[in-house]
Amino acid sequence: MKINANIGKSVAGKRRGYIDLDMEPNIEQKGVRVYTFIEPDTENKRKLYDKWWQKLCLRCHPPDATPSWQPSWWSRFFPYPLCSTYRHTAQNLCIIFFFLLTWGILYAGLGEAIGLKGELLGMALLVISAYLVGWLWLKLTTLPALIGMLLTGILFQNLQLVQMTDAYRKLNQDLRKIALVIILTRAGLGLDAAVMKRHYAAVLQLGLLPWLVECFAIGILTHYLLYLPWIWGFLLGSMIASVSPAVVVPCLFRLRDSGYGVAKGIPTIVVAAAAIDDSVSVAVFAIILNAMFSTGSATFNIIKGPLSIIVGVAIGSLWGAMTAIIPEKDDTYVAILRFLALFLGGLFSYFISSLIGWSGAGPLAIVSSGFVAAYFWDKQGWPVNKNPVSNAFRILWIFFEPILFAFTGAQVTISALDPEVIKMGAICLITCLFLRAIATFLVSFGCGLNSKEKIFISFTWMAKATVQAALGPAALDMVHNGQTAGAPKEEEESHAKALLAVSVLSVVLSAPLGALLIALTGPRLLSKHDPAVEEADGEMKTVDTSTQL
Repeated sequence: MKINANIGKSVAGKRRGYIDLDMEPNIEQKGVRVYTFIEPDTENKRKLYDKWWQKLCLRCHPPDATPSWQPSWWSRFFPYPLCSTYRHTAQNLCIIFFFLLTWGILYAGLGEAIGLKGELLGMALLVISAYLVGWLWLKLTTLPALIGMLLTGILFQNLQLVQMTDAYRKLNQDLRKIALVIILTRAGLGLDAAVMKRHYAAVLQLGLLPWLVECFAIGILTHYLLYLPWIWGFLLGSMIASVSPAVVVPCLFRLRDSGYGVAKGIPTIVVAAAAIDDSVSVAVFAIILNAMFSTGSATFNIIKGPLSIIVGVAIGSLWGAMTAIIPEKDDTYVAILRFLALFLGGLFSYFISSLIGWSGAGPLAIVSSGFVAAYFWDKQGWPVNKNPVSNAFRILWIFFEPILFAFTGAQVTISALDPEVIKMGAICLITCLFLRAIATFLVSFGCGLNSKEKIFISFTWMAKATVQAALGPAALDMVHNGQTAGAPKEEEESHAKALLAVSVLSVVLSAPLGALLIALTGPRLLSKHDPAVEEADGEMKTVDTSTQL
């Protein structure tokens, strides 16, 4: 942060010692001396926290970003940085308490009826453990927390700490569907119409063409290496080709906050393209899955695919536009009412579309409603992705992220995995990631990017996580529920388990790889925009960099 210290003798004389202590002279022009303000806390930390255990504690317990309150006795019993701040401790306690409350409500309502007492307790312990392990994983490695959550689920399953009965699977399925609704709604709310209009060619090129390349590559390679039927191969391809916003967005925003790629709007373009990529992936996956397990005529199933896209976009757009009118924009409870409208509307469209056999319409309706709602709210003064509704979905995702990844990992039994499937699946994934990177580099021509920026975007397009975790077990769920695609049940179950294994493998391999590549190559491949010093009217002015983005 910089301040203009042209304050005459009152500063140069009376408070000279204060300036010498906390400020460093930077430049001097026309008798105006500019100082760089150094936070005293930062300087103290450099001196005090020089031991290895103190540095480790600081990684796990970051300081509060804004001024905070704590009880007078807190620092005496829980000194910082050995313990986290009161704010962070209270946040984690709230989340754990809410998980326990949810288990208690489910047990009270369902326990005696369907005998879920032991399973619900195991599920609650799994989710809480996944949340804590994910939090610790993020702090110690800076890699996405979802990797730790996924590994926790795998560990619980293979240590037989959770049981996989039919009742468990049904509840598991419903919770994963709710998590998918949250993912898609956030994707829609994050689409900025102004950015789409200004960079529509780049967003569509990056969001669709690399997805198509990887989808077809996965479908072809798994057909010949894993011996999946063509329809199963392309079902897997439509899921694996999706990029994970849960990995890409935080990594890009960290670079953006440091000024990398800001001048050309690269973080904004990539995030918008990722939302398009996810929407298409979920919609196509739902259409193929519905066509495979549908009992209607083949002709109608073929026609229903494009129709579901049109119907989903139309209904979602109308619903999103309605939220700008109802409730009234100046209503005291407008934020919570708009949140409920989008969330409940998304749940309704997803579950009903699956019930009536139009699975592709639901995901597109959810994304469309979020996008149209954000567009109208922006005109009413709510910035895109920085409004109370977006914040509410962000908080909701904190609870459902460990549920989604822990439950997905809990469906993987290592002893039951075919080593050949894992080996060939890894070869397919690595090959297709390489092909996608090349395709992304080639299709980014005409987007106004230089070679280094194209290489960087190619690396960002590798991370998989959220869609794969949400959709990976979907085919296996349908087989377990007695639905069939026309082949023997043992064969279909084998194909479905291969899909689940490859989807989990894609998360384990690509999520840390993508996060590392973004963090390591961003500062080297992207130009840094530093708005700290600007020319205006022939005089040097200083700008507070903390307000940028």
